[in-house]
Amino acid sequence: MLNAPEIFDEVDRAVLAAAGESVTSDPTLTASMRATDRANLVHWLTSNIRAPGERVAANVGPDTLGIARDLVRRGLDDRATEAYRTGQNVAWRRWMELAFALTSDPSELHELLDVTSRSIFAFIDDTLAGINEEIDRERETLTSGTEAERLEVVNLILAGAPIPADRASARLQYELRRRHVAAILWSTAPSPDQGAIGRAADAIARAGGAARAFTVAPGSASLWAWFASAEAPDAKALNAVLGEAPAVRVAIGSAGFGVDGFRRSHMDALATQRLMHRSRTEVRVARHDELRAVILASADEDSAREFTARALGELAGADEALRETLRAYLQEESNATRTAVALGAHRNTVVNRLRRAQKLLPEPLAGRAVEVGLALELARWLSPPGSG
Repeated sequence: MLNAPEIFDEVDRAVLAAAGESVTSDPTLTASMRATDRANLVHWLTSNIRAPGERVAANVGPDTLGIARDLVRRGLDDRATEAYRTGQNVAWRRWMELAFALTSDPSELHELLDVTSRSIFAFIDDTLAGINEEIDRERETLTSGTEAERLEVVNLILAGAPIPADRASARLQYELRRRHVAAILWSTAPSPDQGAIGRAADAIARAGGAARAFTVAPGSASLWAWFASAEAPDAKALNAVLGEAPAVRVAIGSAGFGVDGFRRSHMDALATQRLMHRSRTEVRVARHDELRAVILASADEDSAREFTARALGELAGADEALRETLRAYLQEESNATRTAVALGAHRNTVVNRLRRAQKLLPEPLAGRAVEVGLALELARWLSPPGSG
């Protein structure tokens, strides 16, 4: 009959495909679109259960209007909002299948489809009207302030426009002709606090040796930041400064010089953010410098999973402690004593885990350290099949 998770997934795929790569390349925006898809479906279904046949009020709550503002800030609103029509069509087709399964009486079927078709199309029309009103308000706000100018210049740089460094630096009030590091920060809180995200960005900048971060806000729940630094601060320092912002997560790019470095570091941070969204566990901080190989190897996720399964064999599904111990052992150049120190475990415990882990490998570890090490890194980051 009605398989809600399956319908949610089908609607998500259709909406995101229609929205295009400009939306799907941003994990935060993609997650917001998915959440809005589900909210619209649940809202319509719940309203019809409560009051069958009555007009369903537009779904213009904080989440829906929040994504409208985010889309405007990226210049994506027109195509992305029309993608909701695609989701509407998918939901309508599935609803018709359900209607035909519920009754074979022609008159009853005609009435059911007539009432629900008018309901769902009016609901989407009203919801999009509310979103478009918010889009107009956001456009007016952005075009009247300096934040819009800064975001416009940043987007030009990221798109590879041939804008001179002097001119861009003047408009941004941020010197581009130096070495800097990019960061992408976002909040997982139900009601994101931009102030908290901004304070976290400045704390990260100070950890990297800079006075403060240069930031632009591409959305209500995220922030793009850059700060002058020869290298990105390490994960330990980053976790320490984020203690007061438990809902904030951070992806750090590699250091780069000048306009090209400004762009490349941000792209590195974006690739790191995508990996964090695919992770099997919620990682608060990740650095591109430490994940280059994993990002490259996981570009084709299905192939990466197949590689991991073949390289690790039974170890892929074993206790995580065994995989983590073997991973640390390979990082410590196959030294069990240093591995025990790194893990804070007794050396005998480490040796026992290593013995068990190596028994689960499909082939001996000797001569395969690089292959197994990469597979263990991938296993840490890739979520199980069908989980995302």
